[in-house]
Amino acid sequence: MSSTVGVATTIAVIFHELPQEMGDYGILIYGGFSRKRALTLNFAVSLTVVVGGMVAIFLIGWVEALGGLLIALATGGFIYLGASELVPELHQEKTLSRSAVQFIAFVFGMILIWWLGKIFPE
Repeated sequence: MSSTVGVATTIAVIFHELPQEMGDYGILIYGGFSRKRALTLNFAVSLTVVVGGMVAIFLIGWVEALGGLLIALATGGFIYLGASELVPELHQEKTLSRSAVQFIAFVFGMILIWWLGKIFPE
């Protein structure tokens, strides 16, 4: 893997993880947890990334040749999840402007990934 793939992945992870963690925190609060407990649990779960990173370091030699395929599978998975979760929500939305904003954000995300692929070719 090249450093450009690392930079593109870092940017993608930042754009994904920040809203994801804020959403998880909000769900925990909505679920009845105190703010302190929700933050503690959210932080503890987020630490599993360190374990995943250590496992990846040990396995990198075995899967390095499959990097492009694994990135394509992960990207396809994210697009599938976004489409399967977002599009049905759009159909239930009563306000056209909200649906349009959500759909535009979804399309923007796909364009951003394509653009990063063009900027940081492997």
